[in-house]
Amino acid sequence: MKPSLSWDEQVTLMISRGLAVPDAAECALFLAAANYYRFSGYARYFQKAPHLGDDGFRPGCMFEEIRAVYDADEALRIALVRPLARVELMLRSHTARVIADEHGPYGRYLEQDFYTDVGDREPTVEACLRDIERSRDRHILRYRGACGDRADFSELPVWSAVEAWSFGTLSKVIERGAGGTLADSVATSIGVAKAGFAYRVKALVYLRNRCAHHSRLWHHSVIDAGPTPNNVRKKAKREAGQFEPRSVLDVIASLDDMAARGGVANPLLPKLAAEHDRASEFMQGLARPQSPRDHARDTPR
Repeated sequence: MKPSLSWDEQVTLMISRGLAVPDAAECALFLAAANYYRFSGYARYFQKAPHLGDDGFRPGCMFEEIRAVYDADEALRIALVRPLARVELMLRSHTARVIADEHGPYGRYLEQDFYTDVGDREPTVEACLRDIERSRDRHILRYRGACGDRADFSELPVWSAVEAWSFGTLSKVIERGAGGTLADSVATSIGVAKAGFAYRVKALVYLRNRCAHHSRLWHHSVIDAGPTPNNVRKKAKREAGQFEPRSVLDVIASLDDMAARGGVANPLLPKLAAEHDRASEFMQGLARPQSPRDHARDTPR
């Protein structure tokens, strides 16, 4: 088992592994604020072969070099908050509008057969009701039963319900609603491509959650990567260079497209490309994510 080390001891450990640390006190303060384990998620990409038990840093590697990538990643997460929030709100609005216009604003969207559920996954309507019942907003509470334990939401309008749903639940509604046709209708309402729209929304949910939990975006391969339209990818690659389909840059390109077509936010990718050289360590980690170079189970620490 690994011993517990003080922040000063953590700095000493990194120095012993070949990391150049000009100001040990400043480095210790950073680790106290950021957590060594979080920082090591970035540092492993500057080490020789941690997956083989070699934790030594590459020759000439400096603390400031890793810190710069860490800070750039944090800045990107912060920059993503606004466009992600605005696109989420836009999706709520258009989803409510489409359901109300095409299926009625009451009741139908809370019937189980409105959704195309697969296998033994939780029925979509259960996720909808759970989020609604958990809400403490007045526009939801007014529809509860007098005793509070039995609620009848048959008169709850969909434009009110969408405000109670999590982004994840909203994504499920878009994907599975109206027998699987709701996604096309919402995409048309916004003015974006229908092909793969529901999966693009899932990718935005995934990215939003990583940002909300302060998770690393650099060298991260997106699990729920959506099929970003080819014309959107081509435009994005002219601005930021080549990137892989499961990269964070691909999801940002998709986000920019939805935000621009919906008129809710300025594109982020051009700004990111202007701030960072395409060949920089940071941009390459966003464009071509590598698997974590962790220790193997049988290698020494």
